[in-house]
Amino acid sequence: MSPVPGTPSQRPAGSAPSGPALRASLTELQDHLRGADAALARLLGQWGSGAGGSDDHIVRVLESREEQARRVYDIEYAARTTLWGFQSGANTVAPVPTTLPDGPDGPDDQRPDGNGPPMRKDGNPDASYRIVVDRDFLSEPAALRALDLRVERGHLVRVVDQPLIKLLIADGETAMVQVEPGRSLELRPPLVVLAIELFESVWRRSRPYLREDGDLSPTDRRILQLMLSGLTDAATAHQLGTSPRTVQRRVRALMDLAAVASRVQLGWYAMRNNWV
Repeated sequence: MSPVPGTPSQRPAGSAPSGPALRASLTELQDHLRGADAALARLLGQWGSGAGGSDDHIVRVLESREEQARRVYDIEYAARTTLWGFQSGANTVAPVPTTLPDGPDGPDDQRPDGNGPPMRKDGNPDASYRIVVDRDFLSEPAALRALDLRVERGHLVRVVDQPLIKLLIADGETAMVQVEPGRSLELRPPLVVLAIELFESVWRRSRPYLREDGDLSPTDRRILQLMLSGLTDAATAHQLGTSPRTVQRRVRALMDLAAVASRVQLGWYAMRNNWV
């Protein structure tokens, strides 16, 4: 991952940043990403206000939950070569459990509008996936199981700590952006390039969801990932199906292994040594 100018990654090897310096760098990065999200949302809102619903326009406004859900699935399964997306929390359009192959309704669930053939829940096996998730997504029920399934299928999954807008881009030709809870915009060329630029900017500043190399156990990697994303011990324990005390004990063991005295230092050590 390329270093972000002004971040602690440019410090000499072996020197850990102070807590205030690290927090200042993270705050600067958060402000940058929020500014990019807000600028895109404002621009898309201006285009969408007069676009109407015709497929002849380069912006199509989607305002009902059912219509948004239908387009999410249609865009994903129509992707031929690539599918890129941001997944954020509060997924009311397509809740995480409903996207799992072993969801409560089985692998052949009905489409959101109740019409047409059953939905596929495994995505398009011929498309290359790149997915970025935020802290709110990691807090959702079944989130870790959904991400593990993506990794098993060869999808590239990365994490950021800042809230994301919901975004989906297929083949670099069609994008869907949720600009507010009840309203999404579908973009066609040339406006789709704005969504592509936003995705690439966030992707460069994200970190891998899980690494398979190294000596850490999968559970310890997940604990570190959730800790770095800001989840509390209780929320981490809930996601992993264990107790907060167990999480605290394992974090303490990781701190001892890294020879550090605080969780901030542990996070820095984990990033520098490719633990996450």
